[in-house]
Amino acid sequence: MKNKKVLIAMSGGVDSSVAAYLLKKEGYNLTGVFFDLGQINCQASLKSAEKTAKKIGIPLKKINLRNQFKKMVINKFLSEFKKGNTPNPCVVCNKKIKFENLLSLANKMKINYIATGHYTKPHKGLTFVKLLLAKDKTKDQSYFLYNLNQKILSRTIFPLGNLIKEQVKKMADNWKLPYLKKESQDICFLKGDHNNYLRKNLKKIKLGKIVDSHSKIYGTHCGLPFYTIGQRIDLGGLPIPYYIVAKNRKRNLLIIASLVEEKKYWKKEVKIKNVNWISGKAPNLDIKCPSGHLMSKLLKARIRYRQPLENCKLKIENSKNYFVTFNKPQRAVTSGQSLVIYKGQELIGGGIII
Repeated sequence: MKNKKVLIAMSGGVDSSVAAYLLKKEGYNLTGVFFDLGQINCQASLKSAEKTAKKIGIPLKKINLRNQFKKMVINKFLSEFKKGNTPNPCVVCNKKIKFENLLSLANKMKINYIATGHYTKPHKGLTFVKLLLAKDKTKDQSYFLYNLNQKILSRTIFPLGNLIKEQVKKMADNWKLPYLKKESQDICFLKGDHNNYLRKNLKKIKLGKIVDSHSKIYGTHCGLPFYTIGQRIDLGGLPIPYYIVAKNRKRNLLIIASLVEEKKYWKKEVKIKNVNWISGKAPNLDIKCPSGHLMSKLLKARIRYRQPLENCKLKIENSKNYFVTFNKPQRAVTSGQSLVIYKGQELIGGGIII
């Protein structure tokens, strides 16, 4: 692999800085690229990436993607919240902004491979490239990468897949890499409470009633976009805590329940859309249900980042409608979030919860 050309995304943080240094040490012909998305601390991140690139002796390109990022990530983020969903902008950003632009730029520059500092592991199988859980399960980022395809994965290197975060930080300090000490936040374009951002950018949000499952009124909500399923709600003066369990968009109602009653809203079966399979095709569904639908053997899935993997099975009605049936009911299943599916250590795909 020596002298092979690699284009690596550099954010100025510790992960991409160490990933770049490792590739350089291994003999790759490395070029860095910084994507300017207009993110928080953008200038500080750029300076850090420039210093790191200079330290390890590689060129660094700066690409302005602010308009594309606003159109494809921020506008979609706002649109989904307005519908009452809770989107995950990092999933969209990873594929549409980071990886697709990396690959496009690599093709223009006639560069063989692309690389990032994500914590995940690729594995070349007999017929396709698999994506595996990282060694550091607390930092594994495969959840955000389920939308990647073989065109991207066949050209991608993930240098940190077999390392844990503490090792990475120790390497960076030992090598005196000038990385940005502050860790990046989950949503890079938000500063502070995301509800303040929504208030500023969403128009014509209607107030409505807060009710329980028996239609008892508890107060007035500020607008459905400002609430998330599973969130504890402060109603003032009540002796027991209440949690948001559902949204009735047609009647503009926010539905709440006590901790005991909340379990009635937990779900065993979850429907997903916009499904992507890492291999390029759906897994083998070889068990017939009583209904006649096909179901998979035992798999695992999570409905939010860092949630422990839960046993489940996959069921299909047609090429668009997939259902994931969990062994145990899941709390706070939230429309707009990603449900990601694994077979052992292998990420096989995922989709958006309906």
